[in-house]
Amino acid sequence: MQTKTLGLIHTSATLVPLFQGLCETHLPNTKVFNMVDDSLIKDVISKGTLTPATAKRVVNQVASAEAAGADYILVTCSSIGAAVETAASLTQVPVIRVDQAMADQAVQSGKRIGVIATLPTTLEPTSDLVRRRAIAAGKEITLVAKLCDGAFEALMSGNSAKHDEMVGSALKALSKEVDVILLAQASMARVVDGLSAEDKIVPILASPAIAIQELAKIIHA
Repeated sequence: MQTKTLGLIHTSATLVPLFQGLCETHLPNTKVFNMVDDSLIKDVISKGTLTPATAKRVVNQVASAEAAGADYILVTCSSIGAAVETAASLTQVPVIRVDQAMADQAVQSGKRIGVIATLPTTLEPTSDLVRRRAIAAGKEITLVAKLCDGAFEALMSGNSAKHDEMVGSALKALSKEVDVILLAQASMARVVDGLSAEDKIVPILASPAIAIQELAKIIHA
C-alpha cells in the first residue's frame, strides 16, 4: 500500500506540535507536512470577519499544499472554515475542515448543542456549520452559542490562568443548559483536562483529536 501524505494548514504555530502528536498516534504510516500562516487569523480578527481577500489566500494555501504532494489536506482553523469549503471544491484531493467531524458527532449526541469560543469570528462559523450539518442529518437541534469575552485577549497577553478560569467557568455554566458542548477553538481543549469529573456532566468535544481520528478512518478505508 502506497504511503499517503497529509498536508496540515495552520494559522498558529502553537498547533503544530499538538497535531504532530495526534498524527503520530493515529496516522503512524502517513507522511505529514505543516504549513503555517498566522497572518490569516490575525486578518480575520482585525477585520471582524473572513474577507474575500483573506478567503482567496486560504484557497491559495490549499492549492499550494496540493501542489506540494498532499493526498489529503486538513485546515486546522475554524475561523476560516467557509474558505476551506470553497477550496475543497477547487482541488483534486479531499480538503477537510477541522471542525466538521466534531459537528457531526455533536449532532448525533443530543438535541441541545452548546458551542463555546473566545472569539466571535470563530463562534459564528462553527455555529453555522453545526446548523448545516444538523440539516444534512435531518435532525432538529437547539443551538446555544456562548462567547467567553476577554479570554482570548488574556491568553494573547500571556495570562493563561485567567483564560483558563474564564473558559472553565463558562463550560460549567453551559453544561447545565445543553446535552453536548463543542469547543470552537483547539486552544480551549486543555481547559477541559483541568475540570473535575463532577464538572464534566455532558460530553465536551474538541476538534483536533476527532478530526485526526476521522481522517484515519478515511485514509485506511
